Amino acid sequence: MKRLLILFAAPAMLAVAARSYAADAAMAPVKDAPGLPRVLLIGDSISIGYTLPVRELLQGKANVHRVPDNASSSGYGLSRLDGWLGDGKWDVIHFNFGLHDAKLPPEGVRHAPPEVYQEQLRQLVARMRATGARLIWATTTPVPNGGYLAPDRRFGNIDTYNAAARKVMEECGVAIDDLGAAIAPHVDKMRKPNDVHFTDEGSALLAKCVASSIEAELAKAAKQRKQ
Repeated sequence: MKRLLILFAAPAMLAVAARSYAADAAMAPVKDAPGLPRVLLIGDSISIGYTLPVRELLQGKANVHRVPDNASSSGYGLSRLDGWLGDGKWDVIHFNFGLHDAKLPPEGVRHAPPEVYQEQLRQLVARMRATGARLIWATTTPVPNGGYLAPDRRFGNIDTYNAAARKVMEECGVAIDDLGAAIAPHVDKMRKPNDVHFTDEGSALLAKCVASSIEAELAKAAKQRKQ
């Protein structure tokens, strides 16, 4: 009986180990290849899922770093941003906050109402822009079941949070990578059941969007330098 239980549990244990390894690899320090632009990814566990495929897509084109953390909410981001930015030069910063802001208590310990979220995004944009980097905002991806995953795992309306963020980004002239719209048509087959996280296929789709948006901003920067 014990052997049978181990056999049934083994695939789940291997899946957990694989996810943990991927997260560790995503957040491992990156050694810069000389002469390539430096890119910083900031985001929560959704971004951890697409970090490695983005690096692969931009190999030889950019040094892709990410913050060594789940960047969580806008408030948490404000408290950690200086350490994440460090002293190096960034050419592009691709960032998202939203799921943890929208997550409601009791699990949502870093919840921020839309108006607070908006103000915190303005502060984040100002501080990131001061680095001289080109900024790209990624919209927050959808949450299933109208935001109700369990009695203690609930989310506010993601469309409301994305609209609040879009207003800030348009006012500040920040490029927008609409990951929410990109994944929406495929979300039923590319999202894990009753979860905010995506399958490898879903993360790969998001990675293509992220890499494309970064390449577009790098191309604009190169064009500006030639003028």
